[in-house]
This record gives sequence, C-alpha cells and structure tokens, in this order.
Amino acid sequence: MQPRNMSMSGVVDLAAVKAAQEAKAKAEQARAQAARQGGGPGAVSPADLVIDVDESGFENDVLQRSTEVPVVIDFWAEWCGPCKQLSPVLEQLAVEYNGRFLLARIDVDANQMLMQQFGVQGIPAVFAVVAGQALPLFQGAAGVEQIRQTLDQLVQVAEQRFGLTGLVVDPEAEPGAAPAPEQPAGPYDADLEAAVRALDAGDFGGAVQAYKNVLAEDPGNSEAKLGLAQAELLQRVQGLDPQQTRRDAADRPSDARAQIAAADLDLVGGHVDDAFGRLIDTVRVTFGDERDAVRLRLLELFEVVGAEDPRVITARRALARALF
Repeated sequence: MQPRNMSMSGVVDLAAVKAAQEAKAKAEQARAQAARQGGGPGAVSPADLVIDVDESGFENDVLQRSTEVPVVIDFWAEWCGPCKQLSPVLEQLAVEYNGRFLLARIDVDANQMLMQQFGVQGIPAVFAVVAGQALPLFQGAAGVEQIRQTLDQLVQVAEQRFGLTGLVVDPEAEPGAAPAPEQPAGPYDADLEAAVRALDAGDFGGAVQAYKNVLAEDPGNSEAKLGLAQAELLQRVQGLDPQQTRRDAADRPSDARAQIAAADLDLVGGHVDDAFGRLIDTVRVTFGDERDAVRLRLLELFEVVGAEDPRVITARRALARALF
C-alpha cells in the first residue's frame, strides 16, 4: 500500500488543506463537547494514544487519523537495542502530551514495504504524518528534551498550519472504545462528495460546477469556497505548457497574463512564496485593469493556501505596500 499524499518537500497539498479544515472543525466540536460533558462521546483512553500499525491498517490508522491529530511513527524491531530505549520514552510522551499526537509503532521486520516507502535507512527512525503529509523527525537515539522540542514544533505546525487540535482524552474511557457516531449528513454533503470524486478523477470542470452548486444555495459555505478555489486553480493549469509558460513570464515581466499563469504553476508546484512574490512584483509595474486582475488572482491564491498561513499574512502586508 502506497501512503498517499506523502511529501518531504513542503509542496502545497490541496487535498490535505481541505482535510485539515474539516479536521479542525470536528476536533474543536469534540473538545467543546468534552469540556461540557467531562470527556463524552468520541473521547479516547490514554491507552489508545499508542497503537501498533501494519501495512493493512496503515490507511485507516495513520493516513486517515492524521487528518485529526499528528501521527508520530516509531519504526522499531525486537532485535534493536536503541529501539528498546527510545520506544518507552515516546510512549510516555504520548500520554504526557494528552492527545496532541498519536504514536504509531511499526515493526520493520513485519512491514518491510512501509520501511522502504518511508526511505528508512536505519532504526530507530521517527517520522510524523500530518494531514496526509509525511515528515522525517529524527533517526537514532535522542535525549528526552530534544524529543520534546521536536514534538513541540510538530504540534505547533499541526495547529497553526493545518488546524489540528488533537484528540480528546478521557482517563475514564474504556481502551479501544468505539468512536462517536458520525454526525448526520448535512444538506450539501452529496454535492461536496461529488466534487471530491470529480477532483480525484481529474474532472476539474465537474468539481468546479459541483462546488458552485453548493455556493448557489449556501454562499457562505467555507468548504465549498475553498474547494472551488482549489478546483479552479487545477483547471487553469491543466492545459498549460509549463516550459512555455515560464519562458513567457521571463520574457515579459510586466505582462499581467503571463505572470498570472506562471504564479498558478508556482503554487501548484509548492513554490508558495515565489507565486506570491511574482504577483506582488507585477502589481508594482502594472496599472488599471491589468493591475486589478493580478490583485484578484493573488487574493484567490491566498484562499487556496489559507488565510492563517504565515506566508499569506506576510504577502498581504506586501500587497498593501505595493498598492498604497
């Protein structure tokens, strides 16, 4: 099984951004409910914060759970001496962090495919998966304080970038208890699911129309707004020749249309700062309708990345300076 959405390069994963927004809303609802009920449905036992994962369960236990909580992966083996020192420390910290991350233990002898897919060269090796994105943390033995610093950074990124607020932990909950039942389907869930299926199939036009259908009935639907911005971006770049687009942008630095197309490619390729910087520079050298077109495209790209992303905040300030 190939872990989906794995990226070590920080590329913007549009599906992961969407999943993160959904996870944030669900997690905040669960925490609010737990605060009212003293744990309540959906809360997990401290014993559930450490799980053993194999290849057959990786999809559900790691990838899907990573849209709710950062999943720290401990690659270990029975014969590995340093593993026997590190694993108990990670287990203790999982309980100490009280649901801010989930620890998944993977025995490399029994799960060679996962070891290869993560590029593990030696054990112990520790990775994290956040909203479907795989991140290497450290390899080999490490001190407790060093591990805490790494986990603190992981939790901060998960909260600030992906909106993951973690799991609700109830010391009174039964280990392995069933999660809370799914919330009743909302009035637009069928259309939103149709949009996601269209995106997965590469039918970006179909996804655009499905999101527009939702917004026609519910103009304030945040999930549809984000999905529409993503689908329109993917639709725009679908027919572009990347090499020719970049040549055009290099040859015509003040051409709004050329710079807008190149910025779309930059963003899809994960070069967020390059996309923003390109359009801000173009705002400075264009006027009238062309300048307004560049500004509006930049605002659309802000929507794709997310208003709370630090790069968006910085770029908004730079745009204001360029405009005024």
